[in-house]
Amino acid sequence: MTSINIPLFMIDAFTDIPFRGNPTAVCILDTPREDTWLQSVAFEMNLPESAFAMKQQNNWNLRWFTPTNEVPLCGHATLATAHALWDSDRVDMNEEIRFQTASGMLNTRNNKDMIEMDFPLIETESRNLEPQVEGFLATALNVKIKESYRAGEDILILLEDEALVRNLKPDLIQLKEMDVRGFIVTGPNTNSSYDFISRFFAPRIGIPEDHVTGSAHCALGPFWGKRLKKGILTGYQASGRGGVVSVELYDDHVNLKGRAVTVMKGHLVI
Repeated sequence: MTSINIPLFMIDAFTDIPFRGNPTAVCILDTPREDTWLQSVAFEMNLPESAFAMKQQNNWNLRWFTPTNEVPLCGHATLATAHALWDSDRVDMNEEIRFQTASGMLNTRNNKDMIEMDFPLIETESRNLEPQVEGFLATALNVKIKESYRAGEDILILLEDEALVRNLKPDLIQLKEMDVRGFIVTGPNTNSSYDFISRFFAPRIGIPEDHVTGSAHCALGPFWGKRLKKGILTGYQASGRGGVVSVELYDDHVNLKGRAVTVMKGHLVI
């Protein structure tokens, strides 16, 4: 069987320090591949997300897969893909990259070593979920919930302070029972460098805890922006690897900003 070398990058997103942030596999395709192949590669990589990009005229088609599912929106894998395209000279550093995705067109720019991404704004709604739902979450998270909200495909949970967020040890088996994409847990941050702190759990789609979740900040930005009366915020995601996401708020979208670092380059040969 003739092997085909498919460029493969390992990128740490929302950090400029290797082995921190969110690790992402980025495959650059020159021909379409079947969904089963894409999912198999993501399963093989066994990372929170694997991204697959293919040039189409002036844009790039982009899809994201966890080890078990395709997802409609992923911030850190978009940032990682843009970084890979610029870093490998497939796109000029001064050129904007337009990604055609399941969530529409996503524009990315390189601005003084910061990657900027235009993402949809997600409003929180239904403050304080149904009592039985909030009771279930309080048990699964083993913590007292201050407030709870629907946030697109996720549930956003506000805790009283930073320590509760950092020390959280949820029952992932219980969380997996609930039919939502993931759980955004957040609280105020005492470190003046950041406006808020968060963690993100998505066991139902194969991600027990995500390291740094750009798409969650589409909801976290406007949520904390209203509370703090700020249009530009910086969040710290307090996973074991940790990462920083800056959010600039607009009427109909958010501008996510972060850094990335390449830790591996190679090829798939199948």
